[in-house]
Amino acid sequence: MGDPVVHFEIVGKDAAKLGEFYAGLFDWKIEWVEQMGYGLVQKEESGIGGGIGQSRDGGPGHVTFYVEVDDPQASLDRAESLGGTTIMPVTEIPDMVTFALFADPEGHLVGVVKSEG
Repeated sequence: MGDPVVHFEIVGKDAAKLGEFYAGLFDWKIEWVEQMGYGLVQKEESGIGGGIGQSRDGGPGHVTFYVEVDDPQASLDRAESLGGTTIMPVTEIPDMVTFALFADPEGHLVGVVKSEG
């Protein structure tokens, strides 16, 4: 099997409103991290967990998914060699996650997350 999708993210102008919408629609349980303006969508018995947040620039936001990889930089390099563009270089949030973002050749935002192993 290839690298697994491990997280999704919904980002927009009003994180709280988006959280209310998706919690009401799908009965998602969301744990808000107020200092980050971000809600963690709890993983259910099946499926993956995710997040709902505020767009950084006040723009319309995006919906994306994150793929677990051994080496995020190698994945960015490979994405670029295949026609993608790095959007956010490898970034570490201490004691949480190491991730990066790229756009595919059509501009879709995709994230890679360093595997914990």
